[in-house]
Amino acid sequence: MTDQMVTEIAGKAFYYIMIVCGPILLVSLTVGLIISIFQAATSISEQTLTFVPKVIAVFLVTILIFPFMISSMKTFTIEMFSMIEKMGP
Repeated sequence: MTDQMVTEIAGKAFYYIMIVCGPILLVSLTVGLIISIFQAATSISEQTLTFVPKVIAVFLVTILIFPFMISSMKTFTIEMFSMIEKMGP
């Protein structure tokens, strides 16, 4: 296995990580920012106020994009197995 192959595999892995986890992280960030603005505007300093909406939003987004996540991970897995097959004897 050459350095170029390792770099290619790492690049693909990071790409698929961002594709799979990116939407969930963006929704969590957006919900947290909106709630923080709401808390600052109303002077509410409740720590648990951000937790429940974030959990609900992340849960809903995960359910909505789950088929896309599975297909992306399946594509990456197939690519990795085909690379292993090419390296065989």
